[in-house]
Amino acid sequence: MKLLLVDGHYYVYRSFFAIRELTNSRGVPTNAIYGFVKVLRKMLRDLRPDFAAVIWDQGLPQRRTELQPAYKQTRTEMPETMRPQLAEIRELVPLLGLRSLSLPDTEADDLMASYACAARAEGHEVVLATNDKDLFQLVNTSIRVYSTLKGDLATPKDAYALLGEEYVRTKWGVEPARIADILALVGDSADNIPGVPGMGPKRAAALVNEHGCLETVLADPAKIANDGIRKRVTDARELIEANREMVRLDLDLPLPVPFGELQIRPQYEPLVERLRGFEFKSLTEEVAAEAAREAKQAGQGELF
Repeated sequence: MKLLLVDGHYYVYRSFFAIRELTNSRGVPTNAIYGFVKVLRKMLRDLRPDFAAVIWDQGLPQRRTELQPAYKQTRTEMPETMRPQLAEIRELVPLLGLRSLSLPDTEADDLMASYACAARAEGHEVVLATNDKDLFQLVNTSIRVYSTLKGDLATPKDAYALLGEEYVRTKWGVEPARIADILALVGDSADNIPGVPGMGPKRAAALVNEHGCLETVLADPAKIANDGIRKRVTDARELIEANREMVRLDLDLPLPVPFGELQIRPQYEPLVERLRGFEFKSLTEEVAAEAAREAKQAGQGELF
């Protein structure tokens, strides 16, 4: 079985900025809605998952804000024209056939990680649709990351890529499980997590690979051969330990819905009606035709 987990906010933002100036006849922006529906339907065609859900951020975990009160405070406010579209998208997700899931005071990557680990434990394949670097910690033979970014495709003709362990080794210079060690050393400017001064990704990877893991580095910094790096690590020990906890994923959160209940069940009639209301002519026709085919295969009459 294959489980698809979609990082909702990432794809809303990506759709919003990828498609500009799309509005309906009343001048209401619809660019994020259109892009999100298109990309979600593409994922389902590409991957043919047995189960799927869109996962959303719903606040920040207390353990992270207590460690670093400035966590994510440098992020820009959501564009005003995106806010109403986000609400519309969240209403569309169940019509597209997917569950829309979140937990209070929980970030999407932690809930995605918990679902992925639960599914993997039962022998299922998991695909994470995200650009969140923290989730690459989970990549293995059973868990991969879906991408359509040109730089991730093996050839220009490929429609998508499933990024696995080799991708992580090439990009990060370490095994997936050691990505958190790298982030603890270099920080993450996107989340306002400061790193060790003068510590870049290549130097961090070399340090981790030489000693095996960050725990070994911190257990005996005297074994670091380079004087400058030894001093930086020793001086920033508390920061590194806090960062390591910051980037640690929660792997055992309570699942709002068991993953085995995340079957994909489009609600075609209300979906077509909503798409028509947004004035997505070609997309409405595409979904209506799909609904007609599905109805015919199921031996039902015409829907529209």
